[in-house]
Amino acid sequence: MSIQSFNVAIPQASLDDLRERLVRTRWPDERPGVGWSRGVPLGYLKGLAEYWRTGYDWRKQEAQLNTFPQFTTEIDGQHIHFLHVRSPEPDALPLIITHGYPGSIVEFMNIIGPLTTPRAYGGDGADAFHVVAPSLPGFGFSTPVHEPGWVLSRIARAWDELMKRLGYERYGAQGGDIGSGVSGVLSSLDHVVGAHINTDPLALALIGVPLPEDLPDLSEAEQASLERMRQYVPEGRGYLQIQGTRPQTLAYGLTDSPVAQLAWIVEKFQEWTDPAAALPEDAVNRDQLLTNVSVYWFTGTGGVGGSLHLRRLARQ
Repeated sequence: MSIQSFNVAIPQASLDDLRERLVRTRWPDERPGVGWSRGVPLGYLKGLAEYWRTGYDWRKQEAQLNTFPQFTTEIDGQHIHFLHVRSPEPDALPLIITHGYPGSIVEFMNIIGPLTTPRAYGGDGADAFHVVAPSLPGFGFSTPVHEPGWVLSRIARAWDELMKRLGYERYGAQGGDIGSGVSGVLSSLDHVVGAHINTDPLALALIGVPLPEDLPDLSEAEQASLERMRQYVPEGRGYLQIQGTRPQTLAYGLTDSPVAQLAWIVEKFQEWTDPAAALPEDAVNRDQLLTNVSVYWFTGTGGVGGSLHLRRLARQ
């Protein structure tokens, strides 16, 4: 039940190895004029990989991550990493926030301040939270995973135990994607006072929820959105099938090639963020995007982490 302090400290040898692998990338051919319709365009990915190699500063991002208090503990036999940032407001509500795939605790870096110190951002101190942000088992620094079975309910039980260890008997829950499922399960527990989730409606199509065929009362925009969801079933489910059924085969490429890992994640940021954004970095800051990818790369969790939770969804 002990809790240890933790700092992110990637060895310099790992940074050097990443740059060397990027230099030695064996690039594929590309059919002209296909844009994003067949995956990440070659020219775009070459430019992003070159910036990752020569312009992106991991040490700067690592230092920013380490401005947040981080800890590790063991729950149900699993090594768990988490951020724990207490608010200066005495009546702040504890809140556990859970990321999804292909996200990480990196996506919370810009919201922890407003959540814990709302007065500093022009908000009301009564809206403050003590924030706990764990890395899902098999993701980032919550590794390695020693056994299967880390489904949503088991993660929720682990999160409840974590909050108890931190002294929080009453708390809220928030999550998106996989995190929305975890938060939904948490909401059934007596200790949780409320839950908030954010998940793209396209997730319904991805996991096989039946879509209605005839809804004449929908607006034109709603009909268009429904049609987009229908089209997404055959076109957007491929990653889920392969990660959910043959994760080990995929893991060799994602663990050995940083460009493969980069492309695999960047494609999802292109598809799942602002549809009005032409490029992923038009929706998400480029350095933050690469920090998220870098966490997957340096921890070697790109091929295995998401598969722990996507496997069940792919077989529904």
